[in-house]
Amino acid sequence: MLKASPLWLLVRTNALHSWRRLMAIRSQSRLLTSIIAIFVLGYLVLAFELFFYGMKFVAKFPGLGAVLTERLLYTLFAFLFALLLLSNLVISYTNLFRNRETAFLLSLPISRQTIFRWKFIESMILASWAFLFLIAPLLVAFGLVRDVPWHFYPLTVLLVGLFIILPGVFGSALAIVIGRHLDRRNFQIVLLVVALVLLAFVAFWWKTNPVDDDLLDKRTLEALDRLLAKTRFTMFPFLPSYWLSSAVLQWAEGITSGALFFAAVLLSHTLFFGTIAFTKFGNLFYDTASAVQSRGRTGKRFSFSRAAKNSRAPGALEKLFAKIPLLAPDTRALAVKDLRMFWRDTTQWGQSVMFFGLLGAYIINLRNFTHQLTSPFWINAVAFLNLGACAFNLASVTTRFVFPQFSLEGRRLWIIGLAPMGLARVVKTKYWLASTLSLFVTLGLVTLSCYLLNMSWSDVIFFGAVVTVMTFALNGLAVGLGVLFPSIKETNPNKIVSGFGGTLCFVLSSVYIIASLALLLIGNGGFHGKVDWAFMGIIGFVAISFLIGWLPLKIGLNRLKNFEA
Repeated sequence: MLKASPLWLLVRTNALHSWRRLMAIRSQSRLLTSIIAIFVLGYLVLAFELFFYGMKFVAKFPGLGAVLTERLLYTLFAFLFALLLLSNLVISYTNLFRNRETAFLLSLPISRQTIFRWKFIESMILASWAFLFLIAPLLVAFGLVRDVPWHFYPLTVLLVGLFIILPGVFGSALAIVIGRHLDRRNFQIVLLVVALVLLAFVAFWWKTNPVDDDLLDKRTLEALDRLLAKTRFTMFPFLPSYWLSSAVLQWAEGITSGALFFAAVLLSHTLFFGTIAFTKFGNLFYDTASAVQSRGRTGKRFSFSRAAKNSRAPGALEKLFAKIPLLAPDTRALAVKDLRMFWRDTTQWGQSVMFFGLLGAYIINLRNFTHQLTSPFWINAVAFLNLGACAFNLASVTTRFVFPQFSLEGRRLWIIGLAPMGLARVVKTKYWLASTLSLFVTLGLVTLSCYLLNMSWSDVIFFGAVVTVMTFALNGLAVGLGVLFPSIKETNPNKIVSGFGGTLCFVLSSVYIIASLALLLIGNGGFHGKVDWAFMGIIGFVAISFLIGWLPLKIGLNRLKNFEA
């Protein structure tokens, strides 16, 4: 019999492990598994309906429907390519250089090229599954609107499969370069400098590009021309997203020769860069991993000398938390520890900055059309949409960062359990710290959106109170489920979130947000309802917020009494 290659053994072993975990979860709780399956199916159906009717509406524009649909696809795939590149960079860096499995594999008689190939495949899957989940209903809706033949769908699947390899290759290459030439502190400094430069550029653009208040009052063709001009960069011929979009559009229109040309361009680049990654990146990965693991500390080393003891003055975080009244020393020390660990893991706070940065850019861009919103109905509609966007963004952040916090303590949990502080106070401290930090961002973004919409102070207070309640509820849900569904043996937060508990956390968070917005809208009676309905809607919102935030946290704290690491 032919011996299986080491790469195939790694792929097969991990696939079997994932399948058995899925079957174990299914046998443990069929109800929760059914809830997640219903939610996933409901999302696919709802997303398909929205895309389908949206594209049909755009297609009705005489002479412009096809142009607008094509430009939407070009713009969507261009931004998704940028997000895929950033996601692959973050996940590849963690998976290659901050992963216990990688360190274990490097100690085995397995070639470094094989280890990199497996980690590259794993990182690409982790970074791309959400992208595939998002565009599947979009492409199906596009095909039905355009009435494409059956062979459009398998070709599109093949093209999308080739497309996601390129950001995977570029992201892993950037991760290797960053890990090789920048230590953690220098990388953080560079990232902050880049962020400050971008902020200064946005401020300069804000002052030099005043809002055209009469844009929507002009002719439709002129407004559309301005819109198409601002998205012209997405049609740059050297972008992989341009090749994918052009191949899909031309195949749908029956232009077979043009579609095959762009498909060949995408295939050739994927084969070229993929071959380089599979044959040459192994040695670069190994050298970078050695450099990362052997890199010396940048701070002062600990010494038992008197001079060293006198030099260990409290840092800025200790001084800041020391000024907070009624905060116990052990709680203060744990909060400082968690903040420092979060700051040291650049992939963690880098992703959180990306999440809230995109939302902040959207909210700031409200100034471009707030002058045309004169009806109270549309002002409230946009405000509720902003609230929903901020809440879903918060749900993503709490699921991605707050849920794994308990599991990331790892096998050290038994030591914490023996400490006088106890596991219960540790979990409570993590909850209050995460809630306070996320509230600082969400409350600021919602207040800014209300200010840009020129809303009254009573409305600002209302939306601020709603997002405050949502923040504490979503963090309570994430912390509670993190205790109920721990992954103590796993050190990669991406894998912890991808498990059953992380999926359930995001599903329940999404259901809670949808139900809350529905209650608040019904309470407003279409934004202008009676007082009784408004009171009932607010009471219902507070009730489900209390249940979704308090109940999982309470059950999790009770679970800690008999918890064994």
